Amino acid sequence: MSDLHIWTGLLVGWLLYAMFLTGTVSYFRDEISGWMRPELPAQQPLPDAATVAQTMAGAMAAAAPGSPQWSFGLPDARNPTVDAFWRVPAVDGRRGFERATFDAVSGRQVQARATGGGDFFYRFHFNFHYMPVLWGRWLAGFCGMFMLVAIVSGVVTHKKIFIDFFTFRWGKGQRSWLDAHNMLSVFGLPFHFMITYSGLITLMLLYMPWGGDAAFKSQAERRAMNAALSAFVQAGKPTGQAAPLAPVADMVREAEVRWGAGSVGRITVHHGGDAAARVTVVRSEVGRVSYSPQYLLFDGTTGQLVGAKDHVGPAAETRGVLYALHLGRFSDTTTRWLYFLVSLAGTAMVGTGLVMWTVKRRAQLPDPDKPYLGLRLVERLNIAAIAGLSIAMASFLWGNRLLPTTMTARSEWEIHLFFMVWAATLLHAVLRPARRAWIEQLWAATALLALLPVLNVFTTERPLWTSLAQGDWAFAGLELTLLALAALHATLALRTARHQPKARPARRAAAARPLAGDAVGEGA
Repeated sequence: MSDLHIWTGLLVGWLLYAMFLTGTVSYFRDEISGWMRPELPAQQPLPDAATVAQTMAGAMAAAAPGSPQWSFGLPDARNPTVDAFWRVPAVDGRRGFERATFDAVSGRQVQARATGGGDFFYRFHFNFHYMPVLWGRWLAGFCGMFMLVAIVSGVVTHKKIFIDFFTFRWGKGQRSWLDAHNMLSVFGLPFHFMITYSGLITLMLLYMPWGGDAAFKSQAERRAMNAALSAFVQAGKPTGQAAPLAPVADMVREAEVRWGAGSVGRITVHHGGDAAARVTVVRSEVGRVSYSPQYLLFDGTTGQLVGAKDHVGPAAETRGVLYALHLGRFSDTTTRWLYFLVSLAGTAMVGTGLVMWTVKRRAQLPDPDKPYLGLRLVERLNIAAIAGLSIAMASFLWGNRLLPTTMTARSEWEIHLFFMVWAATLLHAVLRPARRAWIEQLWAATALLALLPVLNVFTTERPLWTSLAQGDWAFAGLELTLLALAALHATLALRTARHQPKARPARRAAAARPLAGDAVGEGA
């Protein structure tokens, strides 16, 4: 079990670290996206949902006349604007969509810079990038399965699991890294197991489709299965007879009577302005620990309720609960911060496991300054995967402020910058001595994170002190978090600079073999 734990953590540890860290910051995906579009208005008291829906119905009818489908999400405590999309007529036989952001009160379209926003980190943590989506999801599932095995084998390996949680010996080199790894592992064990298992469940029909193939053989059965997992309602054909759209505000009020105030998340209209119009009012996931779809279906011309979906079967609901637990969209601010902190501990758990491998191996070498090839390879990958990823993520935010707002394919170039900087950190790690590379990259991450609020002063009209004075905590909170993360990286850089490794005789001959041993990294 010890060997299984070591190797499952080692072989995909660098990808797991990236998945954990980008998934962790994705709990504040909306806040990151808001910070990366400073042209959007600051957070304001939420307007009446029914009034916003009626305003947006008129705005969408003007922005997308003749569109067979348009949809918009209502503002909430984390996103003060309205993000909308609509279907455009087929071009070259392919259907397309247009997207835009609207002011929630006036219904006017708001112009903001093109950006990947927090969506990039969210999608990267299970799709990766520069590869087909299915390949990325298969790779993420492969890594997730290794993580699940590492968690279970780690529980079996640690016979004193609860004692380990209360044991930490500071400044003891390898012993300290092992204590930190054990403490972080035990601290978030239920969460780490839940987040890994539920991540696999969300894509179970991709990884293991045979049960679905056996259970749902006909097209009708497959449509029924898809309907249980999605809030999308297939529209009928238009009649070609013009008819005004019934008041959408009344539909939202009826939904709020059923679900509670502020419970409507999205509204979708099919064939608006046609006698066959249908309006779907979808319930928000906020405050609801289930991702299973709930919606009301209205006749678009009369406003009469023609259908309701309030529950799904037990299998679909189990999947919906696990999906909701993984995404954490149901959470309030306090719960979201708990998700973030425990997930950050999981990221540190993976990182300390990687670091511990090289700390142990170096300590067992007769001359720590002359490591073998496998150890050098692992050290360099650790530096780029841990410190280098922090630099790349901070550079992604720098690119958002520095790239010209009129630049073609601007959001793609933000992402290209992320990967170019990340590749540069690997090159730097290869060219520099390992200890110096750790120190330099940790200080680089510190500077990039700490100077982002300063950069924001010169590139936007929303400096930190203004956000604090206006109570714009979505904007100010992100910059305060950047400063806290900068302080964390500075602490790691200082401790790495002060650390003096000591050589000692190898305990066993196997210690000198490349990549034979425990689980990965250098003493950062």
